[in-house]
Amino acid sequence: MAVLASGNGTNLQALLDDPVVRPWIVLVLSDQPEAHALERARARDVEAVVLAPAFHPDRTAYDRALREQLEQRGIEYVLLAGFMRIVGPDVVRAYAGRILNVHPALLPSFPGTHAVADALAWGVKVTGVTVHLVDEELDHGPIVLQEAVAVRPDDDWDSLESRIHEVEHRLFPAAARALAEGRLKVEGRAVHILEGTDD
Repeated sequence: MAVLASGNGTNLQALLDDPVVRPWIVLVLSDQPEAHALERARARDVEAVVLAPAFHPDRTAYDRALREQLEQRGIEYVLLAGFMRIVGPDVVRAYAGRILNVHPALLPSFPGTHAVADALAWGVKVTGVTVHLVDEELDHGPIVLQEAVAVRPDDDWDSLESRIHEVEHRLFPAAARALAEGRLKVEGRAVHILEGTDD
């Protein structure tokens, strides 16, 4: 597994702390040289790589370089943990059905990078977390797991995001385990998680 992250890496940490998922993770890649996620990876003896967009002439070239990084390491599964770039079609097609993203809203509501702020701005009473398979459209692929988070009258961005993170840190490792263990069955837009075995 490779984990792609752009920032602090709290979802990465949740993955690294999961005893089933951690042995699968062999690469953490970031588009930001200063991302704290890279330090989290190094602290757990996971290879940390920076793939900076500035060194690639366009998105297509960046996407090609990303795919090369993944293929060189024999990556089977890709986890997007706060990766603030759109993963292009070259990578999505190569890893179809094997890329998971965690999103801080109940998709299809509030796609994009401002989901928490958008939920507050709309005055919704409930938002949440979605883990989904990635396709070529933004925040669009089949939903693996979702959980609602109530929006309180006194919530601001920090308080709501904090409760959303708590849910993300449970759901994302659970979905990653199911993916790695071959327990995701996709039928159209419906995703079924098969029960695990004890063997």
